[in-house]
Amino acid sequence: MKADAELDITQESCPMTFVRTKVKLETMRAGELLRLRLRGGEPLANVPRAVLDHGHAVLRTEPLADEVYVLWIEVRG
Repeated sequence: MKADAELDITQESCPMTFVRTKVKLETMRAGELLRLRLRGGEPLANVPRAVLDHGHAVLRTEPLADEVYVLWIEVRG
């Protein structure tokens, strides 16, 4: 997959993890892909759920290293 945009929120804590993600998604067009780097634990549990609640699609979650993950999000609507 090729990302249209990337965002690293590994240094953020909740609720800023989703706030930064939401702001980025609002700048993107329907069909575009966001590659999001985030930490495990609370961000990994909350961000995908909030993304889905806002009508976008989580296409894939990939573990990287040291509790860091990549979330592939497709902008919808």
